Amino acid sequence: MSKPLLKVENLSRHFGSPQAPIRAVEDVSFEIARGETLGLVGESGCGKTSLVRTLLKLGPATSGRAVLDDVDITSASGKQLHALRRKMQVVFQDPYQSLNPRMRVDRLISEPWALHPDVLPRSRWCAETIDLLESVGLRAEHAERYPSEFSGGQRQRLGIARALALNPALLVCDEPVSALDVSVQAQVVNLLAKLRRERNLAMLFVAHDLAVVRHVSDRVMVMYLGKIIETGPKEAIFSAPAHPYTQALLSAVPTPDPKLRRTRQRIVLQGDLPSPANPPSGCRFRTRCWKATEICAEREPNLVERTASPGLFTACHHADIAT
Repeated sequence: MSKPLLKVENLSRHFGSPQAPIRAVEDVSFEIARGETLGLVGESGCGKTSLVRTLLKLGPATSGRAVLDDVDITSASGKQLHALRRKMQVVFQDPYQSLNPRMRVDRLISEPWALHPDVLPRSRWCAETIDLLESVGLRAEHAERYPSEFSGGQRQRLGIARALALNPALLVCDEPVSALDVSVQAQVVNLLAKLRRERNLAMLFVAHDLAVVRHVSDRVMVMYLGKIIETGPKEAIFSAPAHPYTQALLSAVPTPDPKLRRTRQRIVLQGDLPSPANPPSGCRFRTRCWKATEICAEREPNLVERTASPGLFTACHHADIAT
């Protein structure tokens, strides 16, 4: 088995004081292989963005580590971290906020080369800028425009082009289509899938839209209140999820088939997401789970592989109980 590009081990990210920490990310472990797309899903407030920012070293890890291509991201600093930035790039959620409105497109895309001058000689900046624009579905003349002259979908394409300028090994997409119209979402998702195949990119694709995640991902991780509660191949996650929370998320996905809408049971979760400053004892999902029993409050379930579905790991004491 080949060595993973990214390996995350028991990573945690807490905010606030040590006496009363807000546990945004708690003991998260996973791997991403070269050329693989891992989808990360969960409702707002579950810790997805905190995990992404910790992986990108945009905030310190409280404990654990993340290793990218044999380099520990969590302990890197100075020149080592600067070199590591070339290997991991991010596509942000809001294309309106992620681009400097005072910079023309040619300068926006060439800025990474100015920060990493050994990547590309200045004489090739213009030609490479045009190549990147065309690779994301834009034209050469767009290099002379400002971000305000583009639509939302075009701006996100610019963000993708800039992220690819350093030819990274890992592309982190933090809800890259949630701010776009539905028709534009499909275009951007298809573009990311095409670029992944052409460049053999590894991708961490963060989203709350399960339909989008299903289209673009090879494997899926489900996050709840800072913990990974289920992970596995997308076929297993979408066809036979074992965790009640995953089942509830999938039941809310819209379907265009009226026959399926009539036969599919909708699971409505009761209550709000608990506070990460004071998570429930035992299983964090038990306060909203219809399967919860005494053991759920007493003991936190481990993430274990289901015997009925190889490759599917679930953190639930009652995962094999029928819905």
